[in-house]
Amino acid sequence: MEVYVKIRRWGGQVLLAACDADVLGRTLQDSDIVFEVKEEFYKGFKTNLEEAVNLIEKSTIVNLVGSKIVKKAIERGYVHPEAVIEISGVLHAQIVKMQL
Repeated sequence: MEVYVKIRRWGGQVLLAACDADVLGRTLQDSDIVFEVKEEFYKGFKTNLEEAVNLIEKSTIVNLVGSKIVKKAIERGYVHPEAVIEISGVLHAQIVKMQL
């Protein structure tokens, strides 16, 4: 399974945006939610699912879209299943690591 990932750094923060390859460019819509999986935000480089999930460890802010990437993040313990939303049948999760 291929995933698109884009990494942005500023100060001590690392933002990881990752999406399943098959949702890139789609607009997901359910009732009040319209979510655009924009290429300019998610399309950095293409990699495999394992490598994409490994990048979560090095990131402070993570935005995940796609059932495969989100399920793998849940399996690894990065995302709690109750913190996931589903939009048009596609899973979405965000992670923010707080440093005190």
